[in-house]
Amino acid sequence: VASAILILSRTPRINMAEATKVSSRRVFRKFQYRGVDLDNLLDLSNEQLMDLLCCRPRRRFNRGLKRSSIALIKKLRNAKRAAPEGEKPEIVKTHLRNMIIVPEMIGSVVGVYNGRDFTNVEVRAEMIGHYLAEFAISYKPTRHGRPGIGGTKSSRFIPLK
Repeated sequence: VASAILILSRTPRINMAEATKVSSRRVFRKFQYRGVDLDNLLDLSNEQLMDLLCCRPRRRFNRGLKRSSIALIKKLRNAKRAAPEGEKPEIVKTHLRNMIIVPEMIGSVVGVYNGRDFTNVEVRAEMIGHYLAEFAISYKPTRHGRPGIGGTKSSRFIPLK
C-alpha cells in the first residue's frame, strides 16, 4: 500500500484544460511519395520521376509516351487552368485506361471509360504510379450465396408467378 501511494505522489498533476488544449491540436501528416514531398514531386523532371516509380511505369516512360497520353495531360492542364480558384476542374473524358497517374494530374477529375459508361475519378496524391483503370472497375462483381431459379433442388417447388 505504501508503494502505491509513493507512485501516485510522483505522477505529475495536469489541469484538464491543459490536457484538452494539447489533444485538440491535430497535426496532419504531409503526403510523401517514396520520401519526396508533394510540393517537390510537382517540380521533378520526367527522368527524376522515373527513378521514383516502380519498374512497369518506369519501363513505360522509358519507351516514350504516345500522342494520346500527352493530349490527355494537356486537356487536364487546360481544364485545371480554366477552373475558378478553389473549385474542381471540369471532367475530362478518356478511354485511356492504361494511362499512368503522374503528379501533374493531381486535383483533376477524369472520366474513365469502363466499357459501358464513364466513371468519374478524382485524382489524389495517393494514386501516383497507378493506372486510371484501377479506379474504374470494368465488370460487375459476382454476388455469391444467392442462388437463382434452378440453383438448388428446393427452388423447383417455388411457384412461378
